[in-house]
Amino acid sequence: MSNFDSLSASEKYSHLNETVMNMLNKPGWGWWAIFAVDMMFLAFGIYCFIYQIYTGLGVAGYSHPVLWGVYITNFVFWVGIAHSGTLISAVLFLFRARFRMSIYRIAEAMTVFAVATAGLFPIIHLGRPWNFYWLLPYPNQRGLWVNFDSPLLWDVFAVSTYATISSVFFFIGMIPDIAAIRDTVVGKAKKVFYSVASLGWKGSSWEWGHYTRAYFYFACFATPLVISVHSVVSWDFAMANTPGWHTTIFPPYFVAGAIFSGLAMVITLCIPLRYIFKLEDYITMDNFDGMSKMIILTSSIVFYAYLIEFFIAWYSGNKYEYDQFIYRAVGDYALFYWIMMFCNGIVPHLLWFKKIRHNLMILFIITLLINIGMWFERFNIIVISLSKEFEPGSWGLYKPSWVEIGITVGSFAWFFMFFLIFVRTLPALSIAEIKDCLLYTSPSPRDRQKSRMPSSA
Repeated sequence: MSNFDSLSASEKYSHLNETVMNMLNKPGWGWWAIFAVDMMFLAFGIYCFIYQIYTGLGVAGYSHPVLWGVYITNFVFWVGIAHSGTLISAVLFLFRARFRMSIYRIAEAMTVFAVATAGLFPIIHLGRPWNFYWLLPYPNQRGLWVNFDSPLLWDVFAVSTYATISSVFFFIGMIPDIAAIRDTVVGKAKKVFYSVASLGWKGSSWEWGHYTRAYFYFACFATPLVISVHSVVSWDFAMANTPGWHTTIFPPYFVAGAIFSGLAMVITLCIPLRYIFKLEDYITMDNFDGMSKMIILTSSIVFYAYLIEFFIAWYSGNKYEYDQFIYRAVGDYALFYWIMMFCNGIVPHLLWFKKIRHNLMILFIITLLINIGMWFERFNIIVISLSKEFEPGSWGLYKPSWVEIGITVGSFAWFFMFFLIFVRTLPALSIAEIKDCLLYTSPSPRDRQKSRMPSSA
């Protein structure tokens, strides 16, 4: 038994409050080092974006017939990353999965910031970002009406709805914890900020009753979004007649892949966070073990979908469809295809072994490879299908330019910037739920009786 496990419930409460407050106080050198590197990559990405605006979209690597490239790849990738936050926070909450307790707040934050990152790329892809409002269904006198039959417009509604619900769900879950910080924080400016953010929370039984019901209803409402949103994103491709896209397997395939990549990103974020802020008592091996098992499940579904795609292409008798998948495996982009197969189909199954699941260094490397593989999956779906369609006259190759690569790197820096600010501003651990869990895992029944949850988180 560790020192933490031997503490009474009241001592664990105090330790949790101290840990969260330490995360919000003056940051250490580790946080500053990561933030400085992140800012350098973000600055490079902003420079590339400004250069593209000044020069024109021609600096991107687009060439006939590939007019969807890295930008749309990034859009689909980041929307997929966002899915796991809703899964961990809402779905696992409804199933009362205990391993979500210490990590779901991190997953929710990841969801909000990933959606904010994904929303940039349709605007960047326009080439003239100041005209993005043309996508919005507003009345006007110029005869510019949105094409409601287009799947691209469905994305606008699906992603914006998902972003709204995820943000509200994220904020509601933090209200009791923000109130707990408000009562202990020092400094007038901080007092004002946390007082406003806590919405006057007092921790009364009446408030707790309404809070728990509201959180439950939001969880029930958010759960269908896990399936619906990325299903809509997949229709961007499935509604087209392009070989490699026109298939009914895309909605479940995209959903499973989104959850798969999102879970990997949660682990990628949690491991450094656990080390930098000394969160070993709260982000435990049980948390990583549970997420690793879910990765095994979703990886199996994704790999099965890869194989089914080949079977469908062969069984359909459609020569163009069959040739498309042969081209993926042995054509000009074969390296990217096999990187995808290796990272998403083989590497995750190392997690069947408990020793690997509990080795954080190996687990971190595995999740990085999964995220790389999922990015290449989106690239393979979008670029390879467009590069070889029906007629040889419309075949062509696409090579990302340095501007596209720079903006892609900048998007990751943009995401990590928000996340780094979040862990220094808002509680990354759910104080209320962890205390509730600690109440029933304290060493003695007497502790349980003495240490009932205080009225204010």
